[in-house]
Amino acid sequence: MLRSRGLRLTAPRQLVLEAVYRLRHATPDQIHAEVAGKAAGVNITTVYRTLELLEELELITHAHLSHGAPTYHAVDEHQHAHLVCRGCGSVRELPSPVLDQLAGELLESRGFRLDIGHVALFGLCGECGTSKGAAC
Repeated sequence: MLRSRGLRLTAPRQLVLEAVYRLRHATPDQIHAEVAGKAAGVNITTVYRTLELLEELELITHAHLSHGAPTYHAVDEHQHAHLVCRGCGSVRELPSPVLDQLAGELLESRGFRLDIGHVALFGLCGECGTSKGAAC
């Protein structure tokens, strides 16, 4: 993909992309920590610029799963929304077909195209919801 756009596949770009795929849902700081373990010379600015480039190339995408930094994950053939537990902080994927009816209704009634990959639903996971207030 990079070469077809006249760009080089540099070592930092490859390391950032591999880290996103390996970590599945990760912030830029988490990605930087993963990359720095393999190549100490890659700084956080390089990670941010690389994430922006990879997102422009539609190889990765981001979602806001908390009040902090965006969380990046790979773009694959299975688009998904996110279930974020407010108790333990876990992030689980929700297959896009679960939201297809809502997406269709929004398109039909309001002309609004839902970007399912950026959807995050917050609540309590099964473990936290049944623990009745106990810490996870």
